[in-house]
Amino acid sequence: MKNRYSDGVVTPQALAARNSIAKELRDTRHQLNMTQSTLADMAGTKKSNISRMESGKYNPSLDFLVKVANSMGKKIDIHLN
Repeated sequence: MKNRYSDGVVTPQALAARNSIAKELRDTRHQLNMTQSTLADMAGTKKSNISRMESGKYNPSLDFLVKVANSMGKKIDIHLN
């Protein structure tokens, strides 16, 4: 299996953006005192999907990110800098 993180398949910029989003979602879940299992149930997915998303090693779709954010009573805003 290719190492997507060291062979250039995933650029450092993409990985940084993915990690930033993952951290923000994880921090929000912690602030709400919510477990990964609870969030997964609310979002209609598996705990393993939440765990992989929060680790930054999963490239979730925008639809999935919106569903997870909505499950926490939040919304996704995208800003280009």
